Amino acid sequence: MKTSLFDFDLPESLIAAHPASPRDSARMLMVNKALHDRIIRELPQFLKPNDIMVFNDTRVLPARLLGTRGQGKVEVLLHKHISCHPVSRVTAAQDFIPSRKILRSNTTCLPQDDTGECWQCFAKPAKRLKINDRIDFADDFHAIVTAKLPTGEIILQFDSSGQNFRKKLERYGHMPLPPYIARDDNSADRECYQTIYAKHEGSVAAPTAGLHFTKELLAAIDAAGVSRAHVTLHVGGGTFLPVKTENTEDHVMHSEIVALTPEAADAINQARVRGGRVIAVGTTSLRTLESATDDQGNLHPFAGETAIFITPGYQFKIVDMLLTNFHLPRSTLFMLVSAFSGLEHMQAAYRHAMNAQYRFYSYGDACLLYRARDN
Repeated sequence: MKTSLFDFDLPESLIAAHPASPRDSARMLMVNKALHDRIIRELPQFLKPNDIMVFNDTRVLPARLLGTRGQGKVEVLLHKHISCHPVSRVTAAQDFIPSRKILRSNTTCLPQDDTGECWQCFAKPAKRLKINDRIDFADDFHAIVTAKLPTGEIILQFDSSGQNFRKKLERYGHMPLPPYIARDDNSADRECYQTIYAKHEGSVAAPTAGLHFTKELLAAIDAAGVSRAHVTLHVGGGTFLPVKTENTEDHVMHSEIVALTPEAADAINQARVRGGRVIAVGTTSLRTLESATDDQGNLHPFAGETAIFITPGYQFKIVDMLLTNFHLPRSTLFMLVSAFSGLEHMQAAYRHAMNAQYRFYSYGDACLLYRARDN
């Protein structure tokens, strides 16, 4: 499909710079046969006993680091934790294979040891960085550039690992607010840009649909006879990258680490046996579920990486409803919701949202989507 089909103009005034307070006071556009303006805290009214809601329990790292290389400033965004395995001289982009923990570059890497973690990172200015460059983030925290990838990313080996690395990250790191939020992060973002059920550390962006939930809302969902399950998908920085190819078929999707336990898979399968609907909270939960479901609609435990790219024409195997925020134009996520509820329907929904002054993107409002077959 033409990527231009997923483009739209959004007034900058509709990009939310701060979250709704309280969280469940955000607006919610119901996208069914018709469009209905609601509030997130009304969500339990549209659920049924035996339904199951699936949440992504990843925890966001303070993954944005500000440092210096000599006299020059460098900004780094951690993307993916990898093993430090130097392999020499290959140049193609596909020669970096995260799932196999293999690093290939056109320059031999520095000697590796067990003193520090390696991370695949975005950096500014990446082009000026060279192999062996040292980036200082604090007097007791630095990293060495060990490789530059054809994708434009770099590999950094830090001076620490494990809990020591995490302590330094907590002390010196910043919450990785998306690039369209035109302000610096503050202390409030440490809480606001994190779901209340976040558990497994590893994301560099929040699963934003989950930011709307409060303890009171979760209790109301439980009281409605709806069960809950958790999956884990560690959101990567690639989630914000627009599709730059002219046709969607030519886009190479970024991969992300996922985990779905046997207990969660069994709970979701049993809910379906009882006639319940599977409601994904966020596109990350949906992508995890669809990646782990076979063609007969059975969900299986899974641990590894997914690079599933969902565009119109995709046949959904397990998810019946989707709660999600409003997404960027030309993004893989707007393509996903267009596949879920129909491109023309979503285009109309976004026009309605803009006319009604909904707040867009990570700190913005949400929409509750029904599958196209139910519209």
